[in-house]
Amino acid sequence: MTNNEYLEMKLDEQTLKEGGQELDDLDQRGDEVKELLEKKFPDCSPTIKCGGSKAKGTMIKEAYDLDIICYFPRDDENAGGTLKEIYERVEKALSDNYRVERKASALRLRGKAGHDPGMDFHIDVVPGRYIDGESGDVFLYQHGVEKERLKTNLEKHIRHVKDSGVRGAIRLMKLWRFMHGLGIKHFALELLVIDLLSGKKGESLTSQLTHVWTKFRDESENLSIEDPANENNDLSDLLNAQVRSELASIARSMLQLIETTGWEAVFGKLEEASENQNASRIRAAVASVNTPTRPWSA
Repeated sequence: MTNNEYLEMKLDEQTLKEGGQELDDLDQRGDEVKELLEKKFPDCSPTIKCGGSKAKGTMIKEAYDLDIICYFPRDDENAGGTLKEIYERVEKALSDNYRVERKASALRLRGKAGHDPGMDFHIDVVPGRYIDGESGDVFLYQHGVEKERLKTNLEKHIRHVKDSGVRGAIRLMKLWRFMHGLGIKHFALELLVIDLLSGKKGESLTSQLTHVWTKFRDESENLSIEDPANENNDLSDLLNAQVRSELASIARSMLQLIETTGWEAVFGKLEEASENQNASRIRAAVASVNTPTRPWSA
């Protein structure tokens, strides 16, 4: 087995399969959340659909979430006159069925007493308001920060990742982030990988990951990212000094491990399987890397 085949099989291991229990549970809970929001805001006509890694085709089994956006029309104030009011009213609506934890712009859902108490449902609800209703631009409320309003565009984010040509590398880098407990946000990591691999889309996964880690190790102070949905958004906090230092340090260790021990030292051994199963998985993994992921309905 080549190093590249090994990485492709790792990707296959990290794929939430259609018809599998984890993905079925996630979809079912997502549908329940959508139905609840529609019921709670019958006079508002919010746009409720999936975003995040599922829409982008970058989910991994070790760390997956379902982002559900709940965007209200520009001129409709039934859900709230301000972004903060919208955020809080969506939180209140969800609290009837879930234990809700506030995040920067999202609401994380967990089980309440008597219904999977404390269980993480892997679902974030993101409330917002359309700016003009045509471009797809929205304002989101930012909880707990000085600048409470953030302009963004879900569709631009999804297209930026889906059309990047490097989703396999993104998924492996997300796995790397999870395995080493790195502090960098998924969003920032995605943007870095896409930027650093802009000229290497046709290269192997081994070459792509080695290139990214080399850049992290040697040029951490020069790394930069730009929000594809709004160039005026300041993302500097996502690449602060601590994040840069951590990326450089862990990337250095990864490159040393690969040179002295091999790729299994980075991502671990493959799940046990028969020779025929391994051959079949390699073919399936190669196809999944070279063939665009089926667009998720939104």
